[in-house]
Amino acid sequence: MTTEPQRLQYLEAMGLTAWVARYTLPNARATPACEWELPEAPPAEAPGERLHALLDKARESAPARPAPPEPARTARADRATRPGMARALLEEPPAQEVAAPVEALATEPGAPQAPLRFAFQAGCLEGRWLLLLAGEQSPGPTELTLLANLLRAAGIAAPLPVLQGFRWPMKEGLTVHEPLEEAREGLQAFIAGTRRRGWAPERLLLFGADAALGQVLSLDAERCPLLDLPAWQGPSLAELAGSAEAKRALLPHLLAWGQAWHKTGEQVPDER
Repeated sequence: MTTEPQRLQYLEAMGLTAWVARYTLPNARATPACEWELPEAPPAEAPGERLHALLDKARESAPARPAPPEPARTARADRATRPGMARALLEEPPAQEVAAPVEALATEPGAPQAPLRFAFQAGCLEGRWLLLLAGEQSPGPTELTLLANLLRAAGIAAPLPVLQGFRWPMKEGLTVHEPLEEAREGLQAFIAGTRRRGWAPERLLLFGADAALGQVLSLDAERCPLLDLPAWQGPSLAELAGSAEAKRALLPHLLAWGQAWHKTGEQVPDER
């Protein structure tokens, strides 16, 4: 269940500002409230009733035990079965059957976990190709010149986009129960927000490696399932700038980039 701080964090990832009043102006007109039909809340269940329900469930799932042979009835047993003694004969569950539901109640909420931490610089070539540079540091002039030369060598004449930084988590101190799922939702919220600025990613180019970011994107067979895009990942621009071998290894990919860029950029003729 998304909490209010998490909702505000996702809105911030989308580039949306949430305005919250700090105080009420004197004599200010009250904001009109909407009439919402709220669903009826279920009756509160007492803790004792919930525990008994768990105990019943545990008994139902436990393997059936053979019934012990019925002992010979005695005068003492006859007296014990009188209505006044019925409460004393209530069967108490074994200790292990009680411990399991109680332990389940204790672990049900789940302990808070540490969030996944990652950062990248993002841009979009002509609103079509998503560029991600892993790391929080912005690329320097040398790296940007190298990137422009790589694109030019691939036959992509698009100007370099303005890069913007993104890091996760955006707010510190929030309770995290599902670090990977929440990080993926945050990244998806960021991409959804960029669509309002004209981004419509068709392909992902990822320069550099980051363990947490790689876990979030989960690239598989040159595809990013999270964003549903064809994807490529290679060395960082700093590594490419200082390694001739890394540049040579990139040449076959440049040819494929150029073919994909012009193929997806072509207008499909109307055959009607």
